Amino acid sequence: MSARRTTRRLAADAALLVVAAAFVLPLAWVLLSAVDADADLRVKAPEEFTFANFDAVLVPEVTFTPLLNSLILCGCATLLTVVCAALAAYPLSRYRSRTGRAFLATVLFTTCLPITAIMVPVYALFVQVELIDTMHGTILFFAASQLPFAVWLMKNFMDGVPKELEEAAWTDGASPFQSLLRVVLPLMGPGVAVVTVYSFVMMWGNFFVPFMLLLTPEQMPASVSIQDFFGNRGTVVYGQLAAFSVIYSTPVLLLYLLIARRLGAGFALGGAVKG
Repeated sequence: MSARRTTRRLAADAALLVVAAAFVLPLAWVLLSAVDADADLRVKAPEEFTFANFDAVLVPEVTFTPLLNSLILCGCATLLTVVCAALAAYPLSRYRSRTGRAFLATVLFTTCLPITAIMVPVYALFVQVELIDTMHGTILFFAASQLPFAVWLMKNFMDGVPKELEEAAWTDGASPFQSLLRVVLPLMGPGVAVVTVYSFVMMWGNFFVPFMLLLTPEQMPASVSIQDFFGNRGTVVYGQLAAFSVIYSTPVLLLYLLIARRLGAGFALGGAVKG
């Protein structure tokens, strides 16, 4: 039994090492190639350590303008998604109805629709309503595409907030909106953080939507402008591509670090209703 258990443990460790390598190797290539003067597709230590790749990409038209466009698009869309998801999840969590479960199932089903299948009618609609090639139109579609899953997530987190705390606030004269704003949302900080990070990350890495809805090069986000590093006839500037990838990943990492404490926290007043 001991030998069999050791064999299983070694097999599990080997499988975990393979999975870890699948994640570590691409990350190692990005970090090493970003400071390699002769970067290629191989994962290798740089023979000539240099920051020339960063100097080449840290110019307004290559990095700063696309990153600013990405921050505007994803930041505004994430804020809109979180606000709308909280307002939609509150009645689903606090008020029972016969159609509530069917509505949630429908909301969850809409997340299964591939974005490529709906972009043709969306493009035609945006042309008709004159939202094509506009930042606010793309923000609205970003928020609409992320809203179903955000509502479902927010509702599940909101179910964990004791309703008795809201009833105490109602007794003091608070309205349902005030109890949502001052009682429920502060207590479900981890849930709001999860929805925020998930929505922002999904939008940040989205290439297809801004590529279809935005036409002006000056409005393109970084997720689209990254294709400029792929030249003609299959030539790729690997060092500059890796340097841009490092810079492109930084806002997501900073967002996670800023709200990591909220992710690790529980409901601060979860035991307040216990006598």
